Amino acid sequence: MILCVRWCLTYKLSDRDLRAMMVERGIDMMHITIMRWVQRYVPEFAKHWRRYAQSVGTSWRVAETYIKVRGKWAYLYHCVDNKGHTVDFLLSEQRDMAAAKRFFQQVIKKHGVPEKVTLDGYTASHRAVAKCQEENLLPANLLVRTNRYVNNMIEQDQRRIKQRVETQGGWERTIAPTCWICGNHTK
Repeated sequence: MILCVRWCLTYKLSDRDLRAMMVERGIDMMHITIMRWVQRYVPEFAKHWRRYAQSVGTSWRVAETYIKVRGKWAYLYHCVDNKGHTVDFLLSEQRDMAAAKRFFQQVIKKHGVPEKVTLDGYTASHRAVAKCQEENLLPANLLVRTNRYVNNMIEQDQRRIKQRVETQGGWERTIAPTCWICGNHTK
């Protein structure tokens, strides 16, 4: 059971692929069973992993992309630090300043205030940072920059997320009731 969960999290394997691998080893089970194990045990693994987690860096790269969630398009706001470690993410139905601001509030609450933020060219993200600075959530001297070459790191990370979601059969299976990335509830 733990091996299936670990393989599911480590490699881009679907539940059906894992079922076939277990059948080869003489263990016959339904792919739904593996999916339920992942949903049940990922939050517990995440608690264990958080003990060993490194703190995130103070230079963040923030971008958003779109993915299908339960058959509908949604926006994934995503933040990584300068070493490429995922800081946080947020799924939103809207791509606007309110969603970007909500994302920044969530990240700041969990991880504190960054020294530098690199954004993509989307103006709502820039307005959300300015609004957070007005409300003293972010310092006024925060270095905010737009550089598509620096943001390549987050674009590559989003590519891996999309590949992972596609092999899992979509987010409708991977995020209910908790997210496979960090074990947090998504709604």
